[in-house]
Amino acid sequence: MSIVVHRRRVTALAALAAAIALAVPVPGRAQNKSALNLAMVAEPPTLDVQSTPADLVCIIMQHVYETLYTFDANANLVPMLADGMPKVSADGKLYGITLRKGVKLHSGRDLDAEDVVGSLKRWMEVSPRGKSVSAQVQSLTAKGPLAVEIALKSAYAPLLAQLAMPSGMAAIMAKETLAQPLKEYVGTGPYQFKERRPDQYVLLARFNDYSARQEPASGYGGKRVASVDELRFVPVPNANTRVEGALAGQFHYADLLPIEALGRLEKAQGKVVPLLTPSFGFPYLVFNTKEGSMSQQGVRQAAQMALGPGEMLAGGFGDTRFFIVEGNHFPKGTPFYSDAGTASYNERDAKKAKAAADKAGYKGEPVRILTSRQYDFHYNMALIMAEQLKRAGFKAELNVVEWATLLQRRADPKLWDIYITHSGLFPEPMLSPPQLGDGAPGWWSSTAKAQALAALNQEPNPAKRGPLWAKVQQVVYDEVPYVHVGKFASLSARSPSLQGYTPYTYPFFWNTTLKN
Repeated sequence: MSIVVHRRRVTALAALAAAIALAVPVPGRAQNKSALNLAMVAEPPTLDVQSTPADLVCIIMQHVYETLYTFDANANLVPMLADGMPKVSADGKLYGITLRKGVKLHSGRDLDAEDVVGSLKRWMEVSPRGKSVSAQVQSLTAKGPLAVEIALKSAYAPLLAQLAMPSGMAAIMAKETLAQPLKEYVGTGPYQFKERRPDQYVLLARFNDYSARQEPASGYGGKRVASVDELRFVPVPNANTRVEGALAGQFHYADLLPIEALGRLEKAQGKVVPLLTPSFGFPYLVFNTKEGSMSQQGVRQAAQMALGPGEMLAGGFGDTRFFIVEGNHFPKGTPFYSDAGTASYNERDAKKAKAAADKAGYKGEPVRILTSRQYDFHYNMALIMAEQLKRAGFKAELNVVEWATLLQRRADPKLWDIYITHSGLFPEPMLSPPQLGDGAPGWWSSTAKAQALAALNQEPNPAKRGPLWAKVQQVVYDEVPYVHVGKFASLSARSPSLQGYTPYTYPFFWNTTLKN
C-alpha cells in the first residue's frame, strides 16, 4: 500500500553495525528481558498508522493499536475490539456495534465508545482509505458507553472489511491523544510504544494489562499473547545486509529478502529458517491520470500494449516459485476471480503500441517513471518497463529516489507519470489498490468507474458481488489507471529461536516465543 517506507541512504556496513549495537544491552534496561530484533526494510516515515498506507508503519503499529474487526486465517471477518459482529438493518444502512467490556488502553483506563467515535472520525479525515469510507457515512455516534452506531448514506458492503484492514488502519486510539499530527501513541494492543530512535529502532514493550480475546488464535484474530518482553524494529534498508544479519543470527526475523538469497538460506540449516509467504501480493503500476504524458486514456492504453508483465516479473523475482503471470486481479477459485479485460494483459507489442500512441496524440513527451531501490523487485521491474516503453517509442525516464521521497512526490501530479508499488492480496476488492477509492495519487475518476463501483459496493449479497467485480476489472483494463503486473510470493527468514511465527502479509509477533 500500499506501501512501505524509507530511511536515508546508509552503507550496508553502517546498517549492520547499527543492528549489532542494538543487541548490546542498553544501560538502565533490565538485562533479563527477552527481546526480538526484527530487521525491517526501512525507517518508518511516521508512526501514525491512520495517516499512511505504508506497510512498514502497519507492521510495527498493529502491535500497539487494534481495530473493531479483523481477519482470521481464512480471511473471514471476526470481531477484535467489538464484542461481536454488528447488528445491521435490513436496508444495510445502519450498523450497531457493541464494544467489549473492560478493554484497557495503555494509559490505564477502559476503552469507551467516545474513543472509537473520535478515532474513526480522525481516520476518515487523515487516511486515504478512511476518506473513501467517509463519503459513504451519514453519521457516526456513540449510543452509550460501549455502543457505536454508523449510519450510511446507502448500503456499502465493504464497510467491515475497511474497518478491519491493517494497512491505513482504522486504529482505535485514546481520545485524548487524537491530535494532528499525532504526538502520543496510546492504543489497546498487546504492546505499547516505548521509544523511537530514528535510523536505529522503534521499541515496543509488552502491555501487562492487555485485554485479550478468548477465541483461539486464527490469522490476525482470536487470542493475542505478548510472550516476549520487547520488540525492536530495526531499519536495515539494504536487502543483502538483512540476509547477512539473518545468517549471522543477529536478527530473529528479517523481512522481504531478495529471492536469490533462498539458496544460501536453505543451506544454512540450523542457523536460519527461510519463510515463503505465498500469494503475498501483487505489484502494480500507477498512472498519473491528472497531468503529464499519461493523462490521456488513449496514451495509457498504448503504454499498456507495450508492457510485458511476464518479462517484468521474471526480472523482478527470477525464480518461478515466486511469481505468477496472470491478469486476473483475484486468484482462481476465489469469489472475485474474473478474466474480464485480460486480453489486454501482457501484450508486449511495441509496434501496436506505437501506432496506438501516435493515434492518441503522443508527441514524445517524457514518461517519468518514479521508483525506489527500497524493494529490489520494484527497481528491477522499472528497468525492464522503461525498455519496453522505449521500444514502443515512448521517451521513458527512470527517476530513482528514496521511498520517502517517492511518497512525497507521488502526491504532486506535476512530478511523475508512472510509479511502481505493490499491495497485499486481500479478500475484498475495495481494500486494494487504493486507486479504487477517490483521491489517491493517480487521481482516477470517471463515470464508468463510479457506476461500476457503486453497483459492486451497494450489493449486499456476497454471491452477486463476484460478477459485479468483473465489470470493475473491465473498466480498469479499458481506462488503465493502473496495471496489475501479476502475483508474487515473498521471502523472509527467522531465527530457529523464534517460535510460533506464522508468515502473513503483515508479519506480527504476538503469540511468538523466544527459545533460549
